[in-house]
Amino acid sequence: MWNAVDVWVTGLGAMTPLGVDANDTWAAMQRGENGIGVLKESWADTLPVRIAAQLAGDPSDSLKRTEARKLDRSEQIALVTAREAWADAGAPEVEPERLAVVLGTGIGGVTSLLGQNHILETSGPRRVSPHTVPMLMANGPAAWVSMDLNAQGGAHAPVSACASGAEAIALGLDLIRSGRVDVVVAGGVEASVHPLPLTAFAQMMALSTSNDAPEHASRPFDKGRNGFVLGEGGAVVVLERADHARARGSRAHGALLGAGISSSAVHITASDVSGQVRAMSQSLRDAGVSGADVGLVHAHATSTPQGDVAEARAIAQAVGTHPVVTATKSMTGHLLGASGALGAMVSVLALREGSVPATRNLTEQDPQVELDVAAGSARSGQWQSALANSFGFGGHNVSLVFGRA
Repeated sequence: MWNAVDVWVTGLGAMTPLGVDANDTWAAMQRGENGIGVLKESWADTLPVRIAAQLAGDPSDSLKRTEARKLDRSEQIALVTAREAWADAGAPEVEPERLAVVLGTGIGGVTSLLGQNHILETSGPRRVSPHTVPMLMANGPAAWVSMDLNAQGGAHAPVSACASGAEAIALGLDLIRSGRVDVVVAGGVEASVHPLPLTAFAQMMALSTSNDAPEHASRPFDKGRNGFVLGEGGAVVVLERADHARARGSRAHGALLGAGISSSAVHITASDVSGQVRAMSQSLRDAGVSGADVGLVHAHATSTPQGDVAEARAIAQAVGTHPVVTATKSMTGHLLGASGALGAMVSVLALREGSVPATRNLTEQDPQVELDVAAGSARSGQWQSALANSFGFGGHNVSLVFGRA
């Protein structure tokens, strides 16, 4: 059994297709803005899918040139968002060995790997960057952030496909509850908008083919959805023992009450209702709340025909049909390994602000989705707890429960 330890969310950081930081991203979500567009790169002209949700800004603009040149784009995002979250938390004074970093990614430095391979094939081995291995390794984002913050309590890198960011936050909760550390910088990053991932997902028939209407391409729970939109970005939260935060006079955005993790062990890519139900039910037990206590749900909802229906059924079974449900991938696209961390941030802010962003492009709700999905404009309310789902290829299921601080 865990010790009775309250865990607060004291810092937030984000870089997404909607904004260069957490505040801009949240404001754009409240307005229901669109972060998806047509790819302008020449390499996209011959691809079957030519739309994506690219970052609203360049992370290298916030870094020293000497930093940026040796980092993969995902690592650049990690440093920028972690520094934002750390500053937002008030740069907690904590012993290095009592500070940990947990940053997940679904694919890691794939653009660096493929880019350097292209250089090898076209220009020869002497032109390959000596930074290639640190740029491509999936633990790179966690490692760089740990060095930046002098975090000596562990640098962990969950790689659980699209559940990576959420699993990172769940691991952060465990690290604090176990007494190993007092503060954890946790979240997820992804930067894989590249011809190969786009083509590979398209070959699986997983991506939306709405090339002529990118602003309407991502439509979770809508009857006309036809696949997800690949996105890039990152989100980071600072988790802190509540008594540690109180002692330094810090405020909290919210509280992380519980987490649930399950593996479906059924299919490498297909959604599994029972596995998702197990993750949600476990998170509720861990948080000490019931489904009736949950006022809102941030759904994983990627906008795929099968996946959205499976999750809707799982939510109805594990939580009920009463919560307000939102699916912000309708605005940001699917950030893969970063999506669960962004969903966590949205959940915390929705509880704090008493407002949940509406699901964009929901014009005709699928009749198989028997949930109260927020649509049209942001929904107001005073909810006490929220559940955030994140599911990934391989049968990875993670659910997080947040409460008002």
